[in-house]
Amino acid sequence: MKENYTIKDIAELAGVSKGTVDRVIHKRGKVSPKALEQVNKVLDKIEYKPNPIAKSLKNNKIYNIAILLPDADADPYWLPCYEAIKQIEQEFSHFGIKINKGVFKPKSTKSFTKAADLVIAEKPDAVLMVPLFYKEAEHVAKMCVAAGIKIATFNNYIKEPQINLEIGQDLFQSGRVAAKLFNMLLGNKATLAVLHIDEAFQNASHMQEKERGFKDYFAQKELAYTINVHNIKKESKIPFDQTIENFLKSLDAVDGLFVTTSKAYLLANHIAAYLPKSFIIGYDLVAENIKYLEEDKIAFLIHQDPKKQVYLSLTNLIEFFLFDKPLQESLTLPIDIINTENYPQYLN
Repeated sequence: MKENYTIKDIAELAGVSKGTVDRVIHKRGKVSPKALEQVNKVLDKIEYKPNPIAKSLKNNKIYNIAILLPDADADPYWLPCYEAIKQIEQEFSHFGIKINKGVFKPKSTKSFTKAADLVIAEKPDAVLMVPLFYKEAEHVAKMCVAAGIKIATFNNYIKEPQINLEIGQDLFQSGRVAAKLFNMLLGNKATLAVLHIDEAFQNASHMQEKERGFKDYFAQKELAYTINVHNIKKESKIPFDQTIENFLKSLDAVDGLFVTTSKAYLLANHIAAYLPKSFIIGYDLVAENIKYLEEDKIAFLIHQDPKKQVYLSLTNLIEFFLFDKPLQESLTLPIDIINTENYPQYLN
């Protein structure tokens, strides 16, 4: 058998015209039952597989994918997401893929809603979003479903049954991983603080899930740990650094601090002066966290890999549109534990 069969080859083997073969392969137009049977017999015999690239080029369609994500200038955690978008554009732009960024302020629900309205008004084929604000993200998902737009999320999940694709870590489990690390560092009795820094906690399910998993670990193990939860918000009239310093001054003796966002460096900057024996565990390889990790002022970081999340999300959507590859629906990424010895491997 030949490795590659043309439409002409298949037509000759089936005893039909090239037009008939084309209609069968691409499932368009009318074909008689007899011709359909003859062509399918040949396709089965030669194990024919259509060339997806040729198909996408022949369709000559532009696919527009909108992505809703926070401004990286306001929070450097999101910077790798923009790098992933740039990489995707370089790899797939010649296939007729267009990516439109809807950028919003990471602390503003109004900014998120405005950005969402703008991208949905353009009627994209798909919307990929980070559901930073749970209620607003649910509303956006419902708008997309009503408009027939594919909807995907990364970095966090929302309970919308018609989400087509969701990629991220198990946030509950990542909280348990942090708890296990403290257990290994401190033994079976300690006092810990869970810190939600500068976020709208009540509408931020990603932090709630981490906290819930963290507490669940100690409850399940029945360990003698005291856990206090703090929501630290920036005060308008004083520098945020001063707010952090005032908070640390107010704390009683604490053995460990679990920071549920990428802002562990804000504590690490002052830890030596106020809590020199306390361990910090936080999230993400932002530059300032790495600095304090190197100085052993942060014990561990949990790597959420936002660049990989965006890259995989966009790739899944693109392969669905171009090559009819089914969407994975849900993809849970591994939870990577970072310390001073292995962090360089994650920077490339």
